[in-house]
Amino acid sequence: MDSINKLLDQDRQIIWHPYSAVNSDLPIFPVKSAQGVRIKLMDDRELIDGMSSWWSAIHGYNHPVMNRALNYQLESMAHVMFGGLTHQPAVDLACKLVEITPKSLQTVFFSDSGSVAVEVAMKMAIQYWYSRNKPNKQKMLSIRHGYHGDTFAAMSVSDPVNGMHSLFASSLAQQFFADAPDCKFHQDCTDHDLRSFLEQLEKYHHQIAAVILEPIVQGAGGMRFYSPTFLKRVRELCNQFNVLLILDEIATGFGRTGKLFACEHAKIEPDIMCLGKALTAGYMTLAATMTTTEIASSISNHEPGIFMHGPTFMANPLACTMGLASIDILLNSSWQNKIQQIENILKIRLKACLDFPQVKDVRVIGAIGVVELHHPVNLKTIQPQFVKEGVWLRPFNKLIYIMPPYIINKDELCYLINAIIKIISRMK
Repeated sequence: MDSINKLLDQDRQIIWHPYSAVNSDLPIFPVKSAQGVRIKLMDDRELIDGMSSWWSAIHGYNHPVMNRALNYQLESMAHVMFGGLTHQPAVDLACKLVEITPKSLQTVFFSDSGSVAVEVAMKMAIQYWYSRNKPNKQKMLSIRHGYHGDTFAAMSVSDPVNGMHSLFASSLAQQFFADAPDCKFHQDCTDHDLRSFLEQLEKYHHQIAAVILEPIVQGAGGMRFYSPTFLKRVRELCNQFNVLLILDEIATGFGRTGKLFACEHAKIEPDIMCLGKALTAGYMTLAATMTTTEIASSISNHEPGIFMHGPTFMANPLACTMGLASIDILLNSSWQNKIQQIENILKIRLKACLDFPQVKDVRVIGAIGVVELHHPVNLKTIQPQFVKEGVWLRPFNKLIYIMPPYIINKDELCYLINAIIKIISRMK
């Protein structure tokens, strides 16, 4: 216990955790190991993970196939610069991504994280229009309640009012925003849902390089699910007004919504797609920005003749190996059936939360279950309650949600849901 206390004291004094402060009074739980869907703390308590390590560890922890692939790659090289060099893991992963994503996406740019993938996508769109002699198309259009990351360009297209970045508003590039649609996933999009979006395009399309959206599921901006018909209409309007469409599939990609990529619900293809999180199943940090041959060629064949970006750890061999291994595990499994089973259990079991007056809404899509409360949770008090119940969940704002590893079994998932019901029932 002394060693645990020492670790926690050192942590609090010198480490910044996400959305936290140095010497914060928010609880921190030291981890010893993780296996399958279980996280083992240093005090030997075990927690069933309902977060997939922020939506990335889709195959759970310490997966034997992933481990073997990592060790195999480690024996040849852990890293080599990608400027002027290439390697088999990068080529193989790029080919696999081209194979499984929408047909229009034929080129791949690797980066380190989802936020950077978004930055790359935005730069790609601007440089494309520059190459097409339309240098005034520099702005982005997005919808409110969106979240695209914490770097500066990514912050600029995240919700400027309801998001997490209002502090930086005067420092960010000013983008255009439309109202998020009210149409839910199983509803049709109406003209009312599109009115604000259409107005922005009609007024500013000469300045807009691209529309950027999270397809179907808006993640950290509120865990909102909207109709595929809205996304379909957005694609049509982008075509009509000569604007590119960037889809941020960082949270939704690789099966989370029941489709391999969320845009498949609307049967549309983007001009640029951002991937991350589950790309390596949580083993390594890696992201990818994919685009069409036409966009890539236009950028490459116009002054300055190169795309102006190049991360140091771009296409890290270990990370690319992990990406390829994760995709193979996913595609060689009956993942669609597993996601459907998770969705069915979430829909049936989470419905009980609607009986509590403190609950505003319950919604489920694929392996995502959301309980929205009327009032924000107190993370300082609620997090230890979940740990005491033997589960790991990380609520935020008014949302208690589950995005478990795909390998979770029925008993483990029901245990997670029962913990949510129990804790909500005690709320005042």
